[in-house]
Amino acid sequence: MNASHDVLVVGGGLVGASLAIALDRLDLDVGLVEVTPPGALPPVFDQRNLSLADASVNALTALDVMRHLRAPTGAIREIHASRKGDFGRVRMRAADYGRQTFGQVVVARDFGEALEARLATLTRLRRYRPARFLGARADADGCTVRIEAEGGEHLLRSRLLVGADGTRSGVRDALGIGTTLHDYDQTLLVARVRAARGPHGIAWERLTDHGPTALLPRGDGHYGLVHGVPTADADAVLGLDDAAFLARVQDVIGWRAGRLLEVGPRSAYPLQRVVAEAIIAPRAALVGNAAQTLHPIGAQGFNLGLRDALVLAEAIAAHPGDAGAERVLQTYAHRRHEDRGRTLAFSDGLARLTSNPSAMIRPLRSLGLLALDADSGLQAQLAGGAMGYRGEVPALCRRSAP
Repeated sequence: MNASHDVLVVGGGLVGASLAIALDRLDLDVGLVEVTPPGALPPVFDQRNLSLADASVNALTALDVMRHLRAPTGAIREIHASRKGDFGRVRMRAADYGRQTFGQVVVARDFGEALEARLATLTRLRRYRPARFLGARADADGCTVRIEAEGGEHLLRSRLLVGADGTRSGVRDALGIGTTLHDYDQTLLVARVRAARGPHGIAWERLTDHGPTALLPRGDGHYGLVHGVPTADADAVLGLDDAAFLARVQDVIGWRAGRLLEVGPRSAYPLQRVVAEAIIAPRAALVGNAAQTLHPIGAQGFNLGLRDALVLAEAIAAHPGDAGAERVLQTYAHRRHEDRGRTLAFSDGLARLTSNPSAMIRPLRSLGLLALDADSGLQAQLAGGAMGYRGEVPALCRRSAP
């Protein structure tokens, strides 16, 4: 199995698979190390609802991924955000900014199947699966990477090693890159719900002391629910019967979508912020959750990770000949600095501000909501970020065709 690649990507999830597809356009020899065997999807491709920003939809259309979706997507044409216990609200319409939508909602499993269908068309990609990353050592010409596959240990050589292996990244640990961690003490419960009124392109978000509760418009006429609860209460809330659970969510979200009638299976995800102290090392780069795991408020996580992947591909294309050269890595790190920093600050700041129960904060927060709703300039900045147009935007994000 010992082989050599221009780029070796560890992690075949949302961002890793997207990067492999983007790199295929550059006529490179690419390897993809995946823990799941052929015919199976990584656990990340579950029933969660992904909000793909407009910029991400453009890029995934250009990469010929969106065409492989078998289930309809849900268009987000309007966003309505408020906070329980505060006055004021923010309402934004995509049409006010010359756009048809802010983005699209897809079910993670449907998106995973579309990525898998697109990966299957790549003739230059070599997939190692099931395989487990064991370690790596960099030298002047590349990385020697150890993997476990086919019952034994194997060595691979690559000009560039990319860690796309999630929040608990083994590649990041092997590179000696530290992290900063913040536990929000919140758990996000995810499910599909049916309401008396259809979504009609509106995303409802209600902020509370214990995190966001949101109804996202799905393409099947249902809503994708995310419901933040204190981590200490997560098991008890998961254990509620359907009627009690719906009553709890109804109390938080109100009657904006009418009566909530039905809920599907529920899943729970503890919320932590894990940020790598660097996104490059000699002959290596981090992308997606390996580089940063965000609070899901504002739905920025995958969209930010996809922009990581696209910028890395652009940096490699701009300096052909050696995908892991120092100039490639420095270009990647420089171009990701503004978008990454601003998105991290926005996500974390919003999560902490909106969940702060202090009585002193509430009037100021309410005034902020009123000011944001009335100020078209501030709204435009917020809308641009929500659609993925922040910092130096990758070229594929600005168009919807190859």
